[in-house]
Amino acid sequence: MIAYYPLLKHLHMTLAVISILLFIYRWALAINEHPLLQRRWLKILPHVNDTLLLLAGILLAVTLQMSPGSQPWLMAKIIALVVYIGLGAMALKRPDRKQKVIAGIAALLVFNYIMGVAISKSPWAWLS
Repeated sequence: MIAYYPLLKHLHMTLAVISILLFIYRWALAINEHPLLQRRWLKILPHVNDTLLLLAGILLAVTLQMSPGSQPWLMAKIIALVVYIGLGAMALKRPDRKQKVIAGIAALLVFNYIMGVAISKSPWAWLS
């Protein structure tokens, strides 16, 4: 299974980039209350992509025999992912435009933290 590590890693990173691009696009539409946001494909595609992203992450952890309990950086990444999902939902669904903007910026900052944790393999992310 370790032979698939480079493929899984690059798949995970690619899906993460697609995920954040889809979020930014949907967030911009939500801020402007654009009717395009109601398109069926735009409601389904991000969920499919994020499911594949999570699956690739799990496969990476299994391939490397890592568990969140033994890898503090992995636990930090999972906790930050839950926070990112919550902020992302707020950024897309809050009725108030100001709340959408603040939640979206916060979601982007948390995504940046998740990237820092993934790169540095430290819960301190960019600070380590």
